[in-house]
Amino acid sequence: MTSAPSPPPEAFESRGAGSGDGEGDTIHEACGVFGVYAPGQPVSHLTFDGLFALQHRGQESAGMAVSDGERIFVEKSMGLVSNAFDDYKLAALQGHLAIGHTRYSTTGSSTWHNAQPVYREPGESGFALGHNGNLTNTPTLADEAGMLPGTVTSDSDLVGELIAREFPSDEAMSSDGRDLERALLKVLPRLEGAFSFVLMDAAHVIGVRDPHGFRPLCLGKLDAGWVLASETPALDVIGAHFVRELDPGEMIVVDANGYRSVRPFPPERVNPTLCIFEFVYMSRPDSVLYNQEVHSARQRMGELLARQAPVPADMVMGVPESGVPAAEGYARHSGIPYGQGLVKNRYIGRTFILPDQRMRDRGVRRKLNPLRANINGKRLVVVDDSIVRGTTTRQMVRMLREAGASEVHLRISSPPLKWPCFYGMDFGTRAELLAANMSLEEITKYLNADSVAYLSLDNLVTAIGAPGAGFCTACLSGEYPTEVDDALSKHVLEVQPVRG
Repeated sequence: MTSAPSPPPEAFESRGAGSGDGEGDTIHEACGVFGVYAPGQPVSHLTFDGLFALQHRGQESAGMAVSDGERIFVEKSMGLVSNAFDDYKLAALQGHLAIGHTRYSTTGSSTWHNAQPVYREPGESGFALGHNGNLTNTPTLADEAGMLPGTVTSDSDLVGELIAREFPSDEAMSSDGRDLERALLKVLPRLEGAFSFVLMDAAHVIGVRDPHGFRPLCLGKLDAGWVLASETPALDVIGAHFVRELDPGEMIVVDANGYRSVRPFPPERVNPTLCIFEFVYMSRPDSVLYNQEVHSARQRMGELLARQAPVPADMVMGVPESGVPAAEGYARHSGIPYGQGLVKNRYIGRTFILPDQRMRDRGVRRKLNPLRANINGKRLVVVDDSIVRGTTTRQMVRMLREAGASEVHLRISSPPLKWPCFYGMDFGTRAELLAANMSLEEITKYLNADSVAYLSLDNLVTAIGAPGAGFCTACLSGEYPTEVDDALSKHVLEVQPVRG
């Protein structure tokens, strides 16, 4: 059975890139997933702490499912992890295994109904699922399953339905309790695209990583239990030891006997291509991916950027907070002093859709404010991780010039974003990507910068420092590792002029 609050009456409409708000000009994170099997420990509190460490991956909703071995209880809410749960709710979620999820919607609207975990109730206790990533064959799967248009609210909802349909009837339930695992083995090979799943029934926690490994998923060990998480800091915060990353195409099943590794996909489908933006932007700087600390990789991006695109200047500054490590690396290699030029309001939430330019400018100023004494009269190298639509960057350059900067040289620690992502990052359509529609000279003029330079793709891979590792670079190169359903790609690949 499941216990969950009634959904609130308000509808939270999805706000995609291109809406004209401040948030539409940034890379939106994928989701965060967490799972724990720990008899005798407060798994709801462990899950809360794990989700809190993954909050950067999704701020629209949070949820968890907890089992005591007989029943599954689900609690989820719109908003941040700290808003979704309090001591009273956590105390009521008693059990020894749990999964959790933080969501940013890239498919499906931002509503309570699409908050995760997804719950279905075949069998005695049912199962719950949390998903990080986007499927690329959702329309085809829904059509093959005979689902009517509008009945599938998200790709995660679809996966939950497909798994539920593969459960045996109540009379045919297996005695070993592995019906969820068997249902997954039937469904997983049919899925295309990006998916790192955590699932649970009343006795098992399961982690799955797609054959390309687009999104991260790792395994950790507690003194008396096991943990699955999108990123390693979620292990650190609960005192778990990092064991390893799940391999692309691997399924880990955790129960009272420990964990088992299962390979649901044929070897020819396994082709490791971790999203390269996990290193550039999405993952926490203290995360470890491909045995590399993300913070150090970002500093090396800045060092190579300074070597690739030097410029005389008085100060190097990073755009808080994602541009700071690369700015430190740029300053270290160039010998130009590093300093702070912008202060970020750490307590601001999402920026709502703003109707005119003056209000959009004010929306940027709510987040960033210049340190005039550090800026006035100086030639600045301003380092950021990426440029999406360019509207926020343009407003930031204007702000720095108004504060007295004599020159503004933009240095971007990734190549130009020219193609949309179908695997879990919300870039909008190609028509909304600045670099897909303008030359470097036009971008420089549009942003009112003195110069703009991007890190090359070869240097980005070199900076990460994982020789032989595979990466998805589709948003940079247009080379997609998987087939993309025509229904998904029809309009997002079109290019139109960006209007200033």
